[in-house]
Amino acid sequence: MLEEKQLISDGGVVYAEALWDHVTMDDQELGFKAGDVIEVMDATNKEWWWGRIMDSEGWFPASFVRLRVNQDEPMEDYPLKLENGREEDSRNTAHRYGVGQTTKDQMRTNVINEILSTERDYIKHLKDICEGYIKQCRKRADMFSEEQLKTIFGNIEEIYKCQKKFVKALEKKFNKDYPHLSEIGSCFLEYQNEFQIYSEYCNNHPNACTELSRLTKVNKYVYFFEACRLLQKMIDISLDGFLLTPVQKICKYPLQLAELLKYTNPQHRDFKDVEDALNAMKNVARLINERKRRLENIDKIAEWQSSIEDWEGEDVLVKSSELIYSGELTKISQPQAKSHQRMFFLFDHQLVCCKKDLLRRDILYYKSRLSMDNMEILDVEDGKDKDFNITVKNAFKLHCKDAEEVHLFCAKKPEQKQRWLKAFENERKQVQLDQEMGFSITEVQKKQAMLNASKQNQTGKPKVVTRTYYDFLMRQKHPTLPTNLPQQQVFMLAEPKRKPSNFWQNISRLAPFRK
Repeated sequence: MLEEKQLISDGGVVYAEALWDHVTMDDQELGFKAGDVIEVMDATNKEWWWGRIMDSEGWFPASFVRLRVNQDEPMEDYPLKLENGREEDSRNTAHRYGVGQTTKDQMRTNVINEILSTERDYIKHLKDICEGYIKQCRKRADMFSEEQLKTIFGNIEEIYKCQKKFVKALEKKFNKDYPHLSEIGSCFLEYQNEFQIYSEYCNNHPNACTELSRLTKVNKYVYFFEACRLLQKMIDISLDGFLLTPVQKICKYPLQLAELLKYTNPQHRDFKDVEDALNAMKNVARLINERKRRLENIDKIAEWQSSIEDWEGEDVLVKSSELIYSGELTKISQPQAKSHQRMFFLFDHQLVCCKKDLLRRDILYYKSRLSMDNMEILDVEDGKDKDFNITVKNAFKLHCKDAEEVHLFCAKKPEQKQRWLKAFENERKQVQLDQEMGFSITEVQKKQAMLNASKQNQTGKPKVVTRTYYDFLMRQKHPTLPTNLPQQQVFMLAEPKRKPSNFWQNISRLAPFRK
C-alpha cells in the first residue's frame, strides 16, 4: 500500500488489472470488466481507490483489482536452453543472466513475496479472531453456550492450526537469496486435503451471520464484541466482517497460483508442482461449492416431503441429501403378482414409492420405501419371469440381500429402463463419494430444513427466499450498495477473467482482508 501511494505521489503511473467485473449503479463509481487495465490515481483509502479507464474516472473497490506485480510489460523471451539445446539448471540461469535481470524473474519474485506476505497477514487475522473473540466469549458462559460459539465461529480454530503449519511449510521453501527460485508449489499439494476443512466453515457461514444478527439486536452483545475488538487492537471492522475472511481466502488461492504459473518458466523446477497445485486448489474450491450445493438441496427435499400426503416413518433427510432420479414405474408384488402404477423417487440410500391421486394428478400419497444400502440391481430379460411367473418387458429387479426379498419393476420403454439402471449405479457412486469426502448433514441442519418446510406448508403460501444472510452482509461500515442484487454463488472458482456473480462482488467489497 505504501509503495503504490509513493509511486502515485511521485508522479509515477500505477496500473492495476481487474480480477472481477465491477457493475455499478452509481455515477461516482468506475465500472469495468475482468481483465481491464485501470490507471490508479488515488490509493489513499485502503478499501476504495480512484482510477481511470480512457475518459472515465471514478471510485472502485480495491479488492476487485490486482496491482501489476511489475509495472513494466514482462519480457516474452525467457532464456530457457543452452546453445546445444539441453535444458539449463534454473540456478545456473540465475547466475548467468544476473539475479533480477529478467523481468519475468522479478515478477515471479513479487508474486511469491505477495503470497507469503498475505499468508502471514492471514495468520495474524485468524489469531486475532481466536484469541480476541473466542477466548473472551468462552469466559462468558452467561452470554454464550458452546453450541452458539460453534455456530458463530464454526471450525475456525482448526483452520488456524492448519494455516500455521502451512505458512511454516511455505517459509521453509522460500529461497531468501534468490526468491524467484523458490519452489512452493509442493506446499499446496501437500496441504490440499487439509484445506477441505474450509468446506465446513463455508457451509456454516450463513448460520453464523444469522446467529450474529440475532445477538446484535441486544446492546450488551454489541458492546461486548466491540470491547473484544478494542482489547485485541484489531482494525475497525465488525465481527461478521472478520468472519468472512476464510470464505474468501480459500477461493483466492487459485488466483494467486494462476499468476505464479504465469511468471514461472516451463523449465523451472517448480513449474510442474505449481501447475498441479493450481488444479488441486481449483478442485478444493469446487468441492466446497459442491458441498454447499448439497446443503442447499436439503431445503428442497424437505419441501418435497412436506408436499406428500400421508407420510409415514422417518424424514427423508435422516439418511438422504440428494435426489438422484425420479419417474413412473409399474411395481409387481408377490404372491398374486399384482401390478401397481407408482411414482418412484431415488435418493441416496433409499427409494421412495408414492401413489398419484386419481383426480388431482399433482397430489402424491406416500406408500412405501426401500433401503438401497443392501440392495442388488438385476437386469431382467424380456419374456417369462420364473420368480413371479409372468411375462415381463423392460423389467429389472431389486434384490435385498439381507431379507432375501425380490422387487420387480417394469418401465414403459427400453430407454426408460436404461435410465433407471444408470440411476441406481449413480446412487451407489454418490454414496461412496460422500463416504470418501466425509460429507454429512448435521442434526441442526436437518431440523431447520424440516421446520422451514413445515412453516411454509402451514401458511400454504409459496416460499419466500430469506434475505437474512444477504441483508446482514450489507450492514457494514462501507459505502452503501444496491439492495436489489440477488444472492448467488459465494465462491469464485476460476481464474481472474471469469465473470463472477453479483453476490461475490458484494462480499469482496465487505471483506477486511485483501490480497
